[in-house]
Amino acid sequence: MRLDQAVSRLFGLSRTAAAALVEAGDALVDGFPRPKSDKVAAGSWLEVTLPPPPAPVTAAPEPVPGLSVVFDDDDIVVVDKPVGVAAHPSPGWTGPTVIGGLAAMGQRIATSGAAERQGVVHRLDVGTSGLMVVAKSESAYSVLKRAFKEREVDKRYHAVVQGHLDPLRGTVDAPIDRHPSADYRYAVVAGGKPSVTHYDTLEAFRAASLVDVRLETGRTHQIRVHFSALRHPCVGDLTYGADPTLAARVRLQRQWLHARELAFRHPRTADEVRFTSAYPEDLEYALRVLRDAG
Repeated sequence: MRLDQAVSRLFGLSRTAAAALVEAGDALVDGFPRPKSDKVAAGSWLEVTLPPPPAPVTAAPEPVPGLSVVFDDDDIVVVDKPVGVAAHPSPGWTGPTVIGGLAAMGQRIATSGAAERQGVVHRLDVGTSGLMVVAKSESAYSVLKRAFKEREVDKRYHAVVQGHLDPLRGTVDAPIDRHPSADYRYAVVAGGKPSVTHYDTLEAFRAASLVDVRLETGRTHQIRVHFSALRHPCVGDLTYGADPTLAARVRLQRQWLHARELAFRHPRTADEVRFTSAYPEDLEYALRVLRDAG
């Protein structure tokens, strides 16, 4: 593969970061710098000088309008996340975060995990609304992280996708990795991380379908990537090929995707807890327009 692609894959860097290292002469093949487009052969020695890690970004307490607490006890807090809010701080993101919003509420969060995402056991995209659980105790963090890793958490999303799926119920089993030519996107890529999405059509409209989605894995942008690969992108998801005309007609400025249900065993009692979230107004409006059209 290309040198920049090899550096990206082997060292876990974005394609842009890998290309910058190659162009700066910090990636040597058999002791010599090479252009980023050169192919590297099996048996070559690749030597990369990595930059120092960035300083951790921490969440300052900041009230987040629309962030509501669904459940709260000594071990966990379940929130209903509005669109436009990130799960935790990250380099380049200056908007509101769930962690900052909880801090503003006076919520105590577990200190386990990386500095910028302490207590976070799973994430939702900035453009996806719905349910998210955050650990408050260290023991809850450990139990929940393991439960997500072992796929013991029932995560159900509702999505409105363009067109009509065939079959109406099915499974997408396709590996996902960063898009080969666009770092900000992901794609179905040979050799990517195993990714499994189950779906069931709930309602069909003239131009779109409402589907219930259950994730077996939790890759970044997984639902968006898989439905785009099926040529049925989420309505409003212009990043992954949605029709901008339809998005404008239903007044959507983000993908129609909502974390509808979340169920897991409580980390202290082991009893099952299950939560459901109503659609926010922008998604409800889009649904009404699609229903009225037939």
